[in-house]
Amino acid sequence: MSKKLYVGSLSYDATEESLRKLFTGIGEVDSVKIITDLDTRRSKGFGFVEMSSAEDAKKAIEQLNGTKFMERTLTVNEARPQQPREGRGFGGNRGGYGQGKGAGYGRDRR
Repeated sequence: MSKKLYVGSLSYDATEESLRKLFTGIGEVDSVKIITDLDTRRSKGFGFVEMSSAEDAKKAIEQLNGTKFMERTLTVNEARPQQPREGRGFGGNRGGYGQGKGAGYGRDRR
């Protein structure tokens, strides 16, 4: 059974391939994903590595958490399930076009 790990404090120069090589030295890696900004495509400095077994994941945490990789001290721990996001996009409670105070659109101006 595979186990997903959170990897934080990544160097912006790190690639999915370099991260895969690092974790492959400990055990079998199923997948690697570095999270990037949608607009700039630049790394956000964290990612996820899915190890093929819980034992390999435990070894990776023990051996890599707090170690240096590309001049940055890594944070490696078990990934938590993603929480649902609220208020994103135009359908949320954040306003949008004509939704803010004093926008003046659609008001009766008698």
